[in-house]
Amino acid sequence: MKFSLEWLKYFLETEASVAEIAAALNSIGHEVEGIEDPAEKLAGFRVAKVLTAAPHPDADKLQVLTVDTGEGDPLQVVCGAPNARAGMKGVLGLPGAVVPANGMELRKSAIRGVESNGMMCSVRELELGEEHDGIIELPEDAPVGTSFADYSDASPVFDVAITPNRPDCMGVLGIARDLAAAGLGKLKSLDVPQIAGEGACAVEIRTDDAAGCPAFYGRTITGIANGASPEWMQRRLKAAGQRPISAIVDITNYVMLTYGRPAHAYDLAKLSGAVVARRAREGEQVLALNEKSYTLDQSMTVIADDAGVHDIAGIMGGEHSGVTDSTTDVLLEVAYFDPERIGVTGRKLGLASDARTRFERGVDPAFLDDGLALLTELIVTSCGGTPSEVVRAGEAPVAPKVVQFDPAFTTHLGGIAVAEDEQRRILEALDFSVGADWQVTCPPRRHDIEGPADLVEEVVRIHGLDHVESVALPRAEGVATPTATPLQQLERKLRRAAAASGLNEAVTWSFLPTADAEHFADGAELWVLDNPISEDMKAMRPSLIPGLLTAAKRNADRGAPGSRLFEIGRRYFRGKGGASDERPTLGVVLAGEKTPRGWSSGKPAQFDAYDAKAAAMALLDAAGAPVGNLMVMGEAGEQFHPGQSATLRLGPKNVLARFGALHPRTLKAFDIDGPVMAVEIFLDAIPAKRGGGFARPAYAPPALQALTRDFAFLVPAELAAGDLVKTVRGADKQAVVDARVFDVFAGQGVPEGKKSVAVEVVLQPGDKSFTDAEIKAISDKVVAAAAKQGAELRG
Repeated sequence: MKFSLEWLKYFLETEASVAEIAAALNSIGHEVEGIEDPAEKLAGFRVAKVLTAAPHPDADKLQVLTVDTGEGDPLQVVCGAPNARAGMKGVLGLPGAVVPANGMELRKSAIRGVESNGMMCSVRELELGEEHDGIIELPEDAPVGTSFADYSDASPVFDVAITPNRPDCMGVLGIARDLAAAGLGKLKSLDVPQIAGEGACAVEIRTDDAAGCPAFYGRTITGIANGASPEWMQRRLKAAGQRPISAIVDITNYVMLTYGRPAHAYDLAKLSGAVVARRAREGEQVLALNEKSYTLDQSMTVIADDAGVHDIAGIMGGEHSGVTDSTTDVLLEVAYFDPERIGVTGRKLGLASDARTRFERGVDPAFLDDGLALLTELIVTSCGGTPSEVVRAGEAPVAPKVVQFDPAFTTHLGGIAVAEDEQRRILEALDFSVGADWQVTCPPRRHDIEGPADLVEEVVRIHGLDHVESVALPRAEGVATPTATPLQQLERKLRRAAAASGLNEAVTWSFLPTADAEHFADGAELWVLDNPISEDMKAMRPSLIPGLLTAAKRNADRGAPGSRLFEIGRRYFRGKGGASDERPTLGVVLAGEKTPRGWSSGKPAQFDAYDAKAAAMALLDAAGAPVGNLMVMGEAGEQFHPGQSATLRLGPKNVLARFGALHPRTLKAFDIDGPVMAVEIFLDAIPAKRGGGFARPAYAPPALQALTRDFAFLVPAELAAGDLVKTVRGADKQAVVDARVFDVFAGQGVPEGKKSVAVEVVLQPGDKSFTDAEIKAISDKVVAAAAKQGAELRG
C-alpha cells in the first residue's frame, strides 16, 4: 500500500522524519518496501515566467522564448508546445536536471541553430499525469524562481507491505493509529460529519442475502456536478498509484484508501426499480468496469435491480451503471459483505480488485454509518447536490469479542518484559477496551484477534519487535546429537560445492504455468492446484529447469551476458491415490557467454554439453556418488537436444542425472535465445554411503612413480568413448588407476563404420616396480577387455 507523508500527517500529528517513520513501521510489523521522494526527481526544475515568445527562424512548429527564472538575466529556451506564450508561468528544467519520464539529462544546446538553455516541461515529462498536449500552466500567483518541488508540495511516498491479517491497516488511518500507539506522534480525532439528509431515498434498498450481505446502507445525492476532484485529493491518489478519473470515482477510491472502507456509486438514472443485494442466478452475466463479461452462479452475491445485475458484490461494479462526467444523481452503496463469500467468488471469476482485497480480509463492520457520512460530505463539498436520508438494510455483525488476558503472558510467550501500565496503554491506544480485571474488548475491525496470544503480539510489536532479544535455545550437557537428516546434510554439501564452482544460487517459484509444467512432465501426472495464487502459478513444478530458464531469460533481458544458476528444491508429482510425490532435486542452467570475447578468439565462448557434463560429474562427486562407475546413456528427455545430451546412470535403470543442451523447441517455448545447457540431478537416486565415520583415511602417497601406456583402438563408430574407457579401467583394478581418451580420428586410413580412439592408461606399481613381463601382461588384459566392446588394437 502506498501513501504520502502529507497524507499520513492528515491523521498523525508528528515531527518525525521520513527515516524515523520508516524505522517505526518496520519495528511494528509493517515492512517498508520502498520510499520514493518526488522532490529528488524534481531537483533542477523551477517555476518560471515566459517573457516573450517569437517564432523560430528555421522551424515552423518551434518558438524561441525568453524565460524569467527569478535569478539573473532571462534565459533563452526553444519550445515546441502549442500553448507556450508570453505572460504564462510554467516549469523550466535547467541544464543538469534529469527529466523523470525518460532519464534524459538537460544540457545547453542548439536546436536548429538557436541556443536553448533548458526545457519547458509538460505534465507527462515530470510524471505528474498523462497530459502531453502542451507545457504545464501554473497559476498567476506562482512565485517565479521557486523550486517546483517546493511549490507542488511534493511529499515522500511510502510503499508498505500490509500482512493479510491486518485489513484494518489497509487505509492510511489505520497506519496512523499504529504509529501513534508506538509513540511516534498523536492521532488526530476523526471528525465525522452529521448529515441528516433531506427527504426519503429515491430508491428502495434491501438485502435478500443476509448471509452474503448482512448490511447494505445507502442514500441518494441529487443535483451534483461531476467534474474533476480537488487537487489535494488527486495528489494523494497519485501517491497511492491511482489515476484520477472524476470527482465521484476519485472520492470513492479516496475513502477506500484512507479509511479502508470500499464503497460504490451508481448513476441513479441508469437504475430501474429496487436495488437489492441477492444471490446471483445461475448463468447471469455482468459487464464489469474492467470491460470484461463474467458469468455468475448461485454461490455469488450481487447487487441488482429489476433490469439485472449491476455489481459483483464487494469486488467490482458494473459498466452500464457506472457514473460518468454527465451524471447528476447518484446512489451511494456502503455495505458489509461476508469475507469468505467474497474470496470464493473472486477466485471463481479470477477477478482481483482493491475492494476484494479488503472485503475478503474483513473490513470494519462498525464503520458503515461513518463511512457513508464521510463519503457524502466529500461529494457534497466537491460536487454539490442534496443528500437523502440514509436507508439501512440489514445489520452488520458488530458484537464485540472479549478476551480474558493475563499481562504476565507477554513475558512467557513474547520473551520480553513489558510493564503492565505500558501494556494497558498500548492496547487502549489501539482502541481495545481494557477492564480492571484485564477483560479486553476488541474493536470490531480487528478480525485477527482470537485469543490472548494475539494480544501478546499486539503488545510486543508496538513495544518494538527489535526489542526482543535473540536468545539461544538451551543445550543438553555434552555434545548434542546432530539434528540434520542425511538429505539435509547432502543438500548443504551440494550447495557449498555448487557455489564454490562459480554457480549462483537461485530460488524460484514451486508453481508454474500449466504449459511450462506440461513441457517438462515427461508423461507424469501433474499436481495442479485447485486454489492457485494465479493462473500463471497453477501447476506444481515437475522439474527445476523451467524456473531457472525463466530466471536466465530475465537476466538476459536486463543485459546480463551470461547466467550460471543452480537451485536445490523439490519436484512435485501426483502419486498413487492422488497423494503428493515430492522428489529432492538439484538443477543447473548455463546460458549465454561462458567467457567474454578476447584477443585470441575474437568472440565470446558459449557453453556446450561438455560443460554441463563436467558440472554434473563434479556435483555428483561432491554428493558421494560413485562417479567412476557411472554409465553415460541417452534418453535425457524430449526437452534436450538429441546427440548433445545424455543421462548418468548407476546401472541401466537407476538414473542419477541428466545433462546437455536444451532442444530448440524448449528454448522457443520459453522465449530464450540459445544455446542453453541444463543439468538435473536426482538426489533421491544417489545411493547413501554405508559405514565409515567422520575421519578421513590417512594419506598414503605411492612410493613408486606411475607410468603410462598409450593404446590406439579401432572401434565401431557408434561406440561411446566413455564406455571404452570404463572397460579399460576395469581390465586390472590393481594396476590400472586411470585412463583417458586423448585422440579420436575417423577418415582416411580408417575403415568405414569405424573410428580410431587413442587411450592413455596410467599404471601404478605397488611395493615394487613392474617388470617388462608384468607390463605386457597388464597390456594384454587391457586389449582383451577392449575387445569385449568390439575394439581391436590398431596396427
